[in-house]
Amino acid sequence: MNALQRPLFAILLVGAGLLAAPAAFAQRTDSTSTVKPQLNTAPPGGAPRPVPAPNTPAPRQQVPVPVPPPADEPVPTRPSTSSPSGLELPSRPGVAAPPPPLRKYFLYTNFGLGYTSYFGDGQFNASIAPALGIRISEKFAIGPGVSYSYTNNTYSDYTQQLYKYPRNVISNNVGLKAFAQYMVYKQFFLHAEYEVTRANAKFTYQGQGYERNRTLKTPLGGAGYRSSFSDRIAADIVVLYNFNDGLDTDGNSTSPYGQPEIRLNLLINLGK
Repeated sequence: MNALQRPLFAILLVGAGLLAAPAAFAQRTDSTSTVKPQLNTAPPGGAPRPVPAPNTPAPRQQVPVPVPPPADEPVPTRPSTSSPSGLELPSRPGVAAPPPPLRKYFLYTNFGLGYTSYFGDGQFNASIAPALGIRISEKFAIGPGVSYSYTNNTYSDYTQQLYKYPRNVISNNVGLKAFAQYMVYKQFFLHAEYEVTRANAKFTYQGQGYERNRTLKTPLGGAGYRSSFSDRIAADIVVLYNFNDGLDTDGNSTSPYGQPEIRLNLLINLGK
C-alpha cells in the first residue's frame, strides 16, 4: 500500500464506524424496553384483580329424541270407553275376564221336527220359524215371529172305515207367533210360545180331491239348552210340549205340530 492509499483507507474505517453506532444503540434500547417491570397499583392487602374470561359462545341445548319401546313391551293404548272407568285393567291370574257387552236384539230361527201317533193314526211335521228377540234383562227375552210348517197326516184302515176319513191329508201352514224365554241356570232355559196358524189342507177321498182352510191355535212350553260358539252366535236344542195336540170333532188335527215338538234353534246377536 503506498502513502496515498493509507490516509484514504483510514477515512473509510472511521466513516463505517460512525454509521454503525446509531443502529446498535437503537437495538439495545428496544431489547431493554420489553422487560420493563409492571407496577402493582392494587391497594395493600386486597385481592388480586380478576382477569375477565374470554367471550365464548354458550353451548346449544340438546333436544331429546323419543326412543320407541322395545318390541317385547306392549305399546300403551288410549283408554277404552267401553269400561265404566274408561280404563282397561290387565287381568290378574285366576281372575276371569269381564263378560262381553249384552246385545239387546237377536235373530232367533228354529227348525222343528216332530211325529205323533194315535192308535195307528200318525202325524209328521217339519217347520221353520224366524223371530226377532228382544232382551228385557240379562236373563229374560221376548219377541214376535212368523212360522211355516208342513204336516202329513196318515190314518189307519180302522179310522177310515169308522169315520170315513181319507187315507192321507197334507197341509201347508203359515202363522204368527210370540215367544218368551228365561235363563234358569247357566245355559239352561225355559221356553214358551203361542202361535196362530192358517192351515191349508188337501186330501183325496173316494177318488175326489178336496181342499180345506182352517185356523189353528197352538200353545207350546218346555225347556232347552244353549251352546255358545262365540259372543255373537249360539245354538239351542229345545223340547216343547204341545198343549193343543189331538183331533177335533171332524177328525182333523187341532195343531200343525206333533207331540213332543223338538227344535234346533239358531241365535245370532245383532248390533255392536
